[in-house]
Amino acid sequence: MRARAHPDGVVDLSVGTPVDPTPQVIRDALAGAADSPGYPLTAGTEALRVAAAGWLRRRFGADVPSAAVLPVIGTKELVAWLPTLVGAKSVGFPELAYPTYDVGAILAGASARRVDALTALGPERLDLLWVNSPANPTGRVLPAPHLRKVVDWVRERGTVLASDECYCDLWYDDQPPVSVLSPEVSGGSLDGLLAVHSMSKRSNLAGYRAGFVAGDPTLVARLLAVRKHAGMMVPAPIQAAMVAALDDDAHVVEQRARYADRRARLLPAFEKAGFLVEGSAAGLYLWATRDEDCWASVDWLAERGVLVAPGEFYGPSGSRHVRVALTATDERIDAAVARLT
Repeated sequence: MRARAHPDGVVDLSVGTPVDPTPQVIRDALAGAADSPGYPLTAGTEALRVAAAGWLRRRFGADVPSAAVLPVIGTKELVAWLPTLVGAKSVGFPELAYPTYDVGAILAGASARRVDALTALGPERLDLLWVNSPANPTGRVLPAPHLRKVVDWVRERGTVLASDECYCDLWYDDQPPVSVLSPEVSGGSLDGLLAVHSMSKRSNLAGYRAGFVAGDPTLVARLLAVRKHAGMMVPAPIQAAMVAALDDDAHVVEQRARYADRRARLLPAFEKAGFLVEGSAAGLYLWATRDEDCWASVDWLAERGVLVAPGEFYGPSGSRHVRVALTATDERIDAAVARLT
């Protein structure tokens, strides 16, 4: 309410909701598949599975069989239900993390553990471990050697590794993030690995609820067997739109450039306002601190009509940070910059 009271209106940087248009090539594919009177395939059409496998090969050099790809009704759905679907009784996730990892463990009746470093677990075994790179909220990118150590750790213990890679196409330096399915990480084997990918950020399809999971063929087959009976089907027109999105790399490059431009304007504005921006090398957010309670920073920004998310929403260690989304129109980004500088 305080931010909305600003004479020039609120600049809402609190939620990572895309605001740019859905690319025309995707909208055309959706419209072209509008006549879909039959039930969609839970496993996804062959065209969709091939498109996803082709994109994984182009983007990461990963050799994933098309049968080891499964569409999901937005990746938040999969994050929430994966512990239940794989029967996990113990779940680990990053110390600073998207809250739905924890919620998924609760829904499954599983124990949940924030994992800052695998060495802290000692001999403890987990049924399911989440990694998130690029990370929400911090924008941290895990390099291939780090991820390879995680892969070795889970394979020694028979733990399922689920990698949330929904921000992988939004990076702002010279090093594109890798996947757990990348050969230099996986060692050329998909055993025990699942990679989760979203169309929402890269293609402005948050309203379509479109994503997919890929990896270990045995695990994907288990997920499919349950999802068939649970009614977890992606509508046929959405599947057609996903094919168009995965086959077209140009619109992703354009969208990354838009976010890079907004980041280049917002980051120095927050620094001039006394914030230290940490991580934030990729993804849709700036992770910023003035070394004060996060709510004090939220309050200070709200007085200037700028709304951000308090860091403690993502874990106790975020209590002195705020998360700043890049998902606002250029006009609103300029308004925020003017108020902070």
